[in-house]
Amino acid sequence: MAFEQIPHYFPGLTAEQVEQYRMLDELYRDWNSKINVISRKDIDNLYERHVLHSLGIAQVANFRDGTRIMDLGTGGGFPGIPLAIMFPNAHFHLLDSVGKKIRVCQEIVGALGLQNVTTQWARAEEVKERFHFVVSRAVMPLADLVKIVRKIISTEQFNALPNGLICLKGGELEHEVMPMKHSTMITPLSDYFSEEYFQTKKVVYTQI
Repeated sequence: MAFEQIPHYFPGLTAEQVEQYRMLDELYRDWNSKINVISRKDIDNLYERHVLHSLGIAQVANFRDGTRIMDLGTGGGFPGIPLAIMFPNAHFHLLDSVGKKIRVCQEIVGALGLQNVTTQWARAEEVKERFHFVVSRAVMPLADLVKIVRKIISTEQFNALPNGLICLKGGELEHEVMPMKHSTMITPLSDYFSEEYFQTKKVVYTQI
């Protein structure tokens, strides 16, 4: 999928946002050749499988100015960096336990000129700050993620969507979500994106 699908699905982007999304391809190709944060076979699918996938969260949550969001296990900056471009007046804190991945994030954030992103090389248990939302593409089971982020979620309500955890997940989720089904909403990304890749992809929101 080409870069052009990003403004196609999000027609309200400013010229600066469009240019920042356009820059991602060259930046990730360059950094990925030095520090492998995206699988080699996946780099040609950057916009579909990483950028647009990350922006699936923007179809569920419209973060208000001043919202604080932590990206848990950000890896190379997903979903945090695409979301930080989309919501320039919300603050994104990118967390990963692997130092070289955080270095890539720092370099890309700097090259894009993003003023609304901070990074931290740490585990979630070490985080002292509080956030309105935690976002993640982590493969960890939902119940385990909820346990980890519960103490990180702020009690200050800031958005139309109550504070909580927003994950990108795939496949069959009914069993995994069962213990939290009354506080969880599953949104199929195929409702928004027509590419075949999104047929099994979902955004899972759990109120905390």
